[in-house]
Formats: sequence, C-alpha cells, structure tokens
Amino acid sequence: MPRAVKFSRYGGPEVLEVVQVSRPRPGPKEVLVRVVVAGVNPGEAGIRQGVFADRWPADFPEGQGNDFAGLVAELGPGVADFTLGDEVIGYLPRRAQADYVVSPAALLAPKPADIDWEAAAPLSAVGVTAWAAVDAVAPTAGDTVVVSGAAGGVGSLAVQLARLRGAQVIGTAGPHNADFLRSLGVVPVEHGPGLADRLRAAAPDGIDAFVDTFGQGNVDIAVELGVAPQRINTLADGRAVARHGVRSRAQEDVFTPQLVAELAELVSKGLLTVHFSEVYPLEQVQEAYRQVQRRHTRGKIVLGLVPPDERAALADELRTPDA
Repeated sequence: MPRAVKFSRYGGPEVLEVVQVSRPRPGPKEVLVRVVVAGVNPGEAGIRQGVFADRWPADFPEGQGNDFAGLVAELGPGVADFTLGDEVIGYLPRRAQADYVVSPAALLAPKPADIDWEAAAPLSAVGVTAWAAVDAVAPTAGDTVVVSGAAGGVGSLAVQLARLRGAQVIGTAGPHNADFLRSLGVVPVEHGPGLADRLRAAAPDGIDAFVDTFGQGNVDIAVELGVAPQRINTLADGRAVARHGVRSRAQEDVFTPQLVAELAELVSKGLLTVHFSEVYPLEQVQEAYRQVQRRHTRGKIVLGLVPPDERAALADELRTPDA
C-alpha cells in the first residue's frame, strides 16, 4: 500500500511515523502524482512542534512536507495540460511526504527532463523563498548584498540569484563552508561574535542590501551597518520586522507555478544550482529532520521515495498503462 508521513501529536522528530494509506483519487481538474523526491524544511518542524498551533493548527493525524517532484500517475476529469508520466514539480502544504499526492493541475509546474529530481523538488519551496527574499531587496549591478546563512538551502540559492542580478555577494556561514561559498562566487565571512566588524572589513564601501535567512540578530547588525530597512529582508526574525520596519517577503507572497517553471529553467540552463547534502529514504524521515534542525547543513536535505534505478521504468510504466 502507499506510504505517507504522519504525526498524531505535537513533538520532536520522534512523533513522525511512516504509515500505510489508501491511494487517493484525483477529482475534476486534479492530478494524482507519484512522488519521486520530497523536500525537508525547517519550518515544517515548527508546525510539527506546535510552535504555530494558534495560526496553523494540526488536524491529527497530520501529514507533513510541502515541496515535491514526481510523475503524473492519473488525471482527473477536465485536465488537458498534462499526460500520464509527465514530470512535474509541486507544492502541497502538509501532504508532500507521501508516495501519492493529489494536486490541482493549475498548481503544478513542468519539470525539465535534464535536471535531477533532487534538484527539482526543492524549487517550489526554498527556490521560491530565495527568489522572494532577493527580489524584496532589489539588488542591481554594482550593489553589495549580504546573505546570512548563505550555505543553507535558501541561502545557497539566494546568493546565486543575487549574483545573477549583477550584485557582489558576501555570505555569512561557518568556516567549514568558506570554500563552498567561494565556488559560488561569494565572499565568505564567518558568522558569530564580531560579525559586524568582519562585514565592515569585507565591504569597506558599505552594504546596500541584506537578506537574512538565519535570524539570531542579523537584522540588528544590518541596521547597525547602515542598510536601509526597506532593503533588508528577513525570513527568520519576525520581531525585527516590527522593531526596525524591515521586510519579510517569503514563499507564500510570490508563489506561482510559472515562477517555479522559471527557476527550473535557470537550473536547466546551468545558471542556478540546487545543492543538496543528503538524500534520505522515506523510512528515515526522523533522522532527516534531526539533521536539518541542527542548522549546519550545506544546501538541501531531501527524501527519496523512488530509488534512482527505478525511476525510468516507473515513468515508462505510467506512460503505457495498458502494456
């Protein structure tokens, strides 16, 4: 039977279970997708822990996961834009970590055949989030932009998107990620105590914009360094928004399947690279979240629901259901 990640009480990764569920059926203008790869994101842990229970209460047993890439397995009535076996990218809050998901056809983006599944799945979450954060601070050619948490899933994409706009990018991260950031064309600066002074030394002519993906006082440092509040965007410090009047633009503010398709096209052209540090099988979802919650990963962590050596055969099978 199909599998899905569920949790029946708030708590840490230990409350997550992989359970058997019935195969869902698509309704009108919906598509059933066989998930190949699903993302793992820090914000999902907050929901599972009950941090956002007042705003987004769980409906136990609750599902988990938002972003995914998979194969069209069944078409509901009225779907004309997809065919069986098509490769797609989607976003379904609290449902993506499952063998099968049902999505409105209008919310799916085509996955280019020449990009890896592991690179495609995160685009609807961290890819769109990175685009939203960079767009919010509007970097232009000649600007100097700082990205905190620059080696993480969102940060490693944000630095690339800022560079595509012509900006010089400084990325804050641990010293073990310095060479990785240099490989992306980014000036690495070690985070931690004394960061403001190190940023001044790295940008003697000043900093024009600041993208904060990490929190922990980064917005205060950006303000201290003279960055205008309207050119600071934080994804991790809601209190700083009220305190300083900075921006907090994120995925939910800009998501469209068209934007996901544009990001996928950048990946296909080699202009954007999605880095991932680990691919866990679905049964190891608890360990995947323990790893992501340590906040020291390089790039993305994802769940592989279909083994790589079975993906091509599965696509062929879906395209020829009567064979």
